[in-house]
Amino acid sequence: MALLRTTSPHLHAPQTTQHVMQQLLLATIPGLLALLWHFGWGSLINILIASVTALACEAAIVTARKRPVWFYLRDCSALVTAVLIGLALPPLVPWWVVVVGTAFAIIIAKHLYGGMGYNPFNPAMVGYVVLLISFPIEMTTWPAAHSMLATELNPPGLWESIQIIFQFSGSFELSGNTIDAFTAATPLDAFKHNNGLLVEQFYQQDAWFAAGRWAGAGWEWVNLGFLAGGCYLLYKKIFTWHAPVAMLSALTLMAWLNNDGGSSVSNGPASLHLLSGATMLGAFFIVTDPVTSAVSNTGRLIYGALIGVLIFVIRAWGNYPDAVAFAVLLMNFAAPFIDYYTLPRTYGHNKISERSSGSTDLSDPKLNLPEKKD
Repeated sequence: MALLRTTSPHLHAPQTTQHVMQQLLLATIPGLLALLWHFGWGSLINILIASVTALACEAAIVTARKRPVWFYLRDCSALVTAVLIGLALPPLVPWWVVVVGTAFAIIIAKHLYGGMGYNPFNPAMVGYVVLLISFPIEMTTWPAAHSMLATELNPPGLWESIQIIFQFSGSFELSGNTIDAFTAATPLDAFKHNNGLLVEQFYQQDAWFAAGRWAGAGWEWVNLGFLAGGCYLLYKKIFTWHAPVAMLSALTLMAWLNNDGGSSVSNGPASLHLLSGATMLGAFFIVTDPVTSAVSNTGRLIYGALIGVLIFVIRAWGNYPDAVAFAVLLMNFAAPFIDYYTLPRTYGHNKISERSSGSTDLSDPKLNLPEKKD
């Protein structure tokens, strides 16, 4: 499906689906570079595995539906789903986890509903949540940032990362204390399980925050990288500002309203919620999905704000330390409801017509319907 340039009286839309997807891929580079710098080669390997899986699944399903394969592969939508999954997964997760999540996203979350443009839920987030529920240990084991490692430890290199991900045997020790030294709970998870320390004390004693500045070593720079990519997409007018700004504003407001000054039961400052976890990746690359989000600008404001509220609620009082995927999928449910009450005006009309709201009176003389012949 492409957005083609059309003739009068239609609007001109020079951007094709392929162009939009390519811009999205380009915008992920700053965040990916930050992941590689702080957590090693794992994220790049995950992306490569996910990309091969996504393209293979897309080609297989399209072939089974007797559609032109290259026509669907070249729009890069499957590749975007793969990259988002690869970025969201822990860098040293086993290869089969990446394959299962990506295949589920393409086959079930996307093509089971008819393909791109028909899926009610964001495929990448569906794949991520399926993995998080099915394989909680693998999905919550993140490597420590390089700045957290002791001086006598070297982070896994490219070949060592391949050994860990593909579970090869070799000179690099794949089990025991060597690997344990590289893994740690995420900053959000560590903060959620704070054992009676004041926020200031926790920030001084926890390894993530002692080696970081605002929200945990490495994570804050990864989020700033995705923020930079999001600003680039806004500059290129790939999407509007409404959903991401509403999400980040609502999340900030919830953190500010529930900030008790740093007690031992604090839910954390706004900087922690904004610059840790998948916040910026979600705000600019997930929430802005045109297929599964609200349609109108007013609807996008509501949609994004409610996602921000849900992220904080689940992080603060739920069982999962990071909640972007769950919040997005819950609001994917609500997007049609939001659209129903925030319908944009029909093109060429000054207000929403009764016909577009589904309550047209066929006897209305204003419709100028042809008279029935006897």
